[in-house]
Amino acid sequence: MDLRQLRYFLAVAEEKHFGRAAQTLNIVQPALSMQIRALEEELGGALFLRTSRSVELTEAGKLLETEARRTLEQAEFARRSVERSLRGETGTVRIGFAGNAIFSGKLMRDLRLFRQHYPDVEMILQEVPAQQQVEAILAGQLDIGYTPDHSKTLTGGIQVQRIGDWKILVALSDEHPLAEHPQLTVEMLSGEPLILYDAHDTHEKLYLMLSQKLKHDLRIAHRSDSSLSVLAHAAAGLGLALVPEPLQQVNIPGLVYRSLNDSEMTANLLMISRDGETKGAIKAFLLLASQDASLMTKV
Repeated sequence: MDLRQLRYFLAVAEEKHFGRAAQTLNIVQPALSMQIRALEEELGGALFLRTSRSVELTEAGKLLETEARRTLEQAEFARRSVERSLRGETGTVRIGFAGNAIFSGKLMRDLRLFRQHYPDVEMILQEVPAQQQVEAILAGQLDIGYTPDHSKTLTGGIQVQRIGDWKILVALSDEHPLAEHPQLTVEMLSGEPLILYDAHDTHEKLYLMLSQKLKHDLRIAHRSDSSLSVLAHAAAGLGLALVPEPLQQVNIPGLVYRSLNDSEMTANLLMISRDGETKGAIKAFLLLASQDASLMTKV
């Protein structure tokens, strides 16, 4: 017994006539009659009382009519559910973010865009330190990560897309002597206690560039995996924080931002995910976010 036989059976039950049912199904009547006979043989009895003028359901036929409708409705529901899943219209996307993702506006823009196109997909947001995102994605605890570049993003099995670049600013206490200058140079940072976002470990571009430019005068006083913690240290006068330009939106009493006269000192934002992702909702999110990043680049 298959779905096609059930559809044929219901057509005959509704039309009460093999000829009209065959026309409705757009098949020849002998083929329809053969399928109904095969169904009756499989079930072990008659489903219709046939006369020269009409066809009526037997008691067994009436029972099958109810169950056949239920089965076909469930099959249609299953088909639609799978199709929606494959199109990315249902499911869950778990997103980890760190650093500049929120303040840059990129994460918020991606979330709103995805919600507009896929309103039935559940999105779960979680702040996750940059270097923990890769492990969480590979372990299946996260699906997508927004993170600055760091050494672990080169891990096998991780897909990486660069989605943003910004200038580096210096955040410092308004009582610091350097706050009098509207623009700072790297040389002015010599010997000063610096505060870095923890993603920039010894393998990172920012740290290496500072090492090359300041050499023995490089002094890292604090590291943190929280953007607000970095700014709080700077506002308290515990050092100079090197932060991406979008963080200047954060207004903390006693904290000021100064531009850095060095075009090489930049911060980036990556979107990372699993290689060979198969879940429809995750693939749809990655596609929309990638298209948005491409449009931003062109502008």
